[in-house]
Amino acid sequence: MPTRARDRLLQAAEELFYAEGIRAVGVERLLTVSGVGRASFYRHFSGKDDLVAAVLSERDRVWRCGLEEAVAARGGHPLHVFDVMAERYESGDFHGCSFINAMAETAGTDEEIRLLAVEHKRAVADHFARLLAGAGHGERAEELAQQFVLLLDGSIVTALRERSAEPAHRAKAIAAAVLAADEERAR
Repeated sequence: MPTRARDRLLQAAEELFYAEGIRAVGVERLLTVSGVGRASFYRHFSGKDDLVAAVLSERDRVWRCGLEEAVAARGGHPLHVFDVMAERYESGDFHGCSFINAMAETAGTDEEIRLLAVEHKRAVADHFARLLAGAGHGERAEELAQQFVLLLDGSIVTALRERSAEPAHRAKAIAAAVLAADEERAR
């Protein structure tokens, strides 16, 4: 466990928010789990909302870096994203997408959370677009990337409901059909 108070708060908050939800976890519980005192908490964060924003920002950075590395290790094809996600869905600690969950908890009314989610999904779409361009779909990479993010988000929510990796496999099959149609159109 990290020794610095800010790092301990971020780690505890990320784990608790992801497993139990933002609203379900109060500041007292965060202080207890992190072992950080109240004064130290307020030295690092103006309040729980500030902590939530910091957690989501860090989650975005770490999650995307991990995704990019895992996809690259498989060869860097855009369809590999769905393979990586299938493995994630099968893990015992899969609780959906932190950004979708946070928006659902706030019913989309928290503008800061909404903007963090928008930025996260934009960055995921950018990653898809780079992969798609590298796979020969440069002309339509951005449009296809938006479609792939929609498939990815749908597979995340469905995997949470079904508790299986099958939604990632179905999303991959749909994405493969989209790519095949794009290749046929280009001929």
